[in-house]
Amino acid sequence: MVILLVLQALIALALISVILLQKSEGGGLGLGGGGGASNNVFTARGAANFLTRLTAILAGVFMFNCLLMSIIASRQIHKQSSFLDTESTQQEAPAQPTTDK
Repeated sequence: MVILLVLQALIALALISVILLQKSEGGGLGLGGGGGASNNVFTARGAANFLTRLTAILAGVFMFNCLLMSIIASRQIHKQSSFLDTESTQQEAPAQPTTDK
């Protein structure tokens, strides 16, 4: 489970990096479109297609890893028995104190 969690963090970092490398075309937040050197990073159409495909692949791997981790976690939770089900929690009635008269 720890390996999958570390893998998830690495995939997230790669996904963030690939998204930030892409050229902003829509100006969704009003930040794209204008600017000097940032528009010249990837001018080739092939690089843009590669980054788009890489983003889709990383997103798919990210979602698959999330699903896999949730399945593993749910199976581990269901394997554990409740503390109410164990025999050690069934306590006997306390012994009555004896009085010597």
